[in-house]
Amino acid sequence: MQCHPQPRTEMRPTSSLIAKAASPATRVATLADLDVIAPLFDQYRQFYLQAPDLPLAARFIRERLQNQESVILLASDLARGVIGFCQLYPSFCSVEAKPIYTLYDLFVVSQARRSGAGQALLLAAEQHAAQNGKVRMDLTTARTNRAAQSGYESLGWVRDDVFLAYSKHP
Repeated sequence: MQCHPQPRTEMRPTSSLIAKAASPATRVATLADLDVIAPLFDQYRQFYLQAPDLPLAARFIRERLQNQESVILLASDLARGVIGFCQLYPSFCSVEAKPIYTLYDLFVVSQARRSGAGQALLLAAEQHAAQNGKVRMDLTTARTNRAAQSGYESLGWVRDDVFLAYSKHP
């Protein structure tokens, strides 16, 4: 992930945005939530064309939570229970010499899309980051995922048009 300063906006959700996202409740997940998170994480991976593998999903999430390598936020509503999650990975920006989060996973079950769950998770992530001393959050999304891009931009995320991202498997 690239690390470069972005135009600064204070990491504090506005009250009007919080009011819009108040419908789905959000909270930080614990290891006790593994049986709820694992199937969602498996569905998330399938969305990105991975074969279904619930044991792999459960093992991966268990390791992240046990080792405190990520923070997982859950969204739920009274009618459907847990309907989505986002996963934050702590990192650092060497240029700013400060801690950041990489928001790597964001998923809402298909039946709950457009319910405000995605927005609620993004706002909860922003609040959690600010409360935990992170100066920025970074994320990437598919160039074709226009709906997600619109949602991010509506919440003040700034698209990076300067730097390119590269990946390589060793």
